[in-house]
Amino acid sequence: MNFGGRGGMGNMSQMLKQAQAMQAKMMQAQEELKQARVEGSAGGGMVSATVNGQGELVSVKLTPEVVNPDDIEMLEDLILAAVSDAANKAREMMESRMGALTGGMKLPF
Repeated sequence: MNFGGRGGMGNMSQMLKQAQAMQAKMMQAQEELKQARVEGSAGGGMVSATVNGQGELVSVKLTPEVVNPDDIEMLEDLILAAVSDAANKAREMMESRMGALTGGMKLPF
């Protein structure tokens, strides 16, 4: 089997090293994203939601003024909007960080 002379195996070894280095960088980036926090809000800041860089909900905070037992539906809508806002910001952050590692290639995460 001919691998293009002496340099063929060296090139394969170099490619393998590069792939391993990229995998290590991606694993580090994923851990950093897990630790990162992004906040979304709704209702002028009366409802806020915090998610990590992987889009997992970490906390929800409500101001006392937004809690109205006669209008639970509005509160539910504000919570949903705040969580959605935070999740979108987390997705953008993840795409930005991972895109920098993959040279803009879209990879499933």
